Amino acid sequence: QVQLVESGGGLVQAGGSLRLSCAASGLAFSRYVMGWFRQAPGKEREFVAAISWSGASTYYADSVKGRFTISRTNAKNTVYLQMNSLKPEDTAVYYCAVDQTDIIHTTVLEYEYWGQGTQVTVSS
Repeated sequence: QVQLVESGGGLVQAGGSLRLSCAASGLAFSRYVMGWFRQAPGKEREFVAAISWSGASTYYADSVKGRFTISRTNAKNTVYLQMNSLKPEDTAVYYCAVDQTDIIHTTVLEYEYWGQGTQVTVSS
């Protein structure tokens, strides 16, 4: 049974930083692309960042490029999202997800398994 468990969310002031973690189990973690998405109230879930199985390739949404960094530690079955220079518009529930291919995708439908999400709130 595949499980993804996010942690690290919270309340932070604008300009601050948070580091999200996602621990995976029940799958061959090191073989797959991992992604982060977010969903704000009343909005659709949107792509944030993704990383290839080896960590050699990453891809970011324009809205977070230069502020967020995705990384992974395959030995720990964990993917991270370092978020710096946070803005109020980054407020959302953040989800990690697994794409069981070796190609980075940015659409929700390409990801097969999802975590329960962690709330990030950025105050102005």
